[in-house]
Amino acid sequence: MTINSKFTRYEDNNNVWLSQNNEQEFNFTDHGITPTVLSTEAEVGQAMLNELYSTAKSKEGDINIALLGGRGAQELHRLLGELAKSSEQDELLGRLNVFTQDALAPLSMDNSFSFVRDFERILGDAFFKKIKSFTPMQTDTKDIESALIEYLTKLEGLGGLDIFFIGHGPEENQASHLAYIKPFSGAQSHHIAGIIPISSTILEHHISKFKAGGSIVSESDEKECRSAEYILTLGPAAILQAKKIVQSVVDADSAPAKVKTYANVLNTKLNSDKEEAAQQLNSNPGLWIRLHPNTKSFVLPNLGL
Repeated sequence: MTINSKFTRYEDNNNVWLSQNNEQEFNFTDHGITPTVLSTEAEVGQAMLNELYSTAKSKEGDINIALLGGRGAQELHRLLGELAKSSEQDELLGRLNVFTQDALAPLSMDNSFSFVRDFERILGDAFFKKIKSFTPMQTDTKDIESALIEYLTKLEGLGGLDIFFIGHGPEENQASHLAYIKPFSGAQSHHIAGIIPISSTILEHHISKFKAGGSIVSESDEKECRSAEYILTLGPAAILQAKKIVQSVVDADSAPAKVKTYANVLNTKLNSDKEEAAQQLNSNPGLWIRLHPNTKSFVLPNLGL
């Protein structure tokens, strides 16, 4: 079903996925993962910042990035916030088109469990004043799908992501999610974004990681958050089309399931048969990262690698 000239809508067991009509056939090549183990969370943040510097040197003009929510990129965000307070990197900051990658909906944009509020808390006012643009997923509208299409249209118009800063979320049965691509949500390589019915496990993971990350939350905000019905998320196509993936996994102490779920992604090779590989990816979306040829995965020793 075509919903406008640029995107096609698919529905799979109440999961809604959007695809670009100019989609290109993706080459299913398993590139594996070579994690870089760093000593501290601060070192991971600096390594992520260095990847941004590297991209800035290798291209001219705008730089399009997807921010990672929760704990994974907090040190990066603190560094960027400090840089924004000075004039040291104003030229770089002025080139940044910043996007969010997932969200719960419906949810007030000023809810303390919104990624937008968490980004503002750590990155600070100066950062948002100096960057070229900030485009969050809208979660306070009655027409979530149309708002998501507007978001995707802007991202596509800017040429897609230069850097997808991404995390790794644990799921049942040693599976995992990237952004909020859930197991068995039907995500395929051509799906650029999706609207997924929320689950209790995702909701608990979202709330617990915000609390662990130091967000100041209220009972009313938590009550509203627990009434969210959907997850908005970038899909596999956004991951695969990004020019570079920069992953960070730093919170295995507070989310110990990640020890096994990350090891599963690290050690599971994708089947050479496309249909078999598609089944593997649907049951464990954390595996999508193995298909990207330019991935950096920064982790801490607490993953036990």
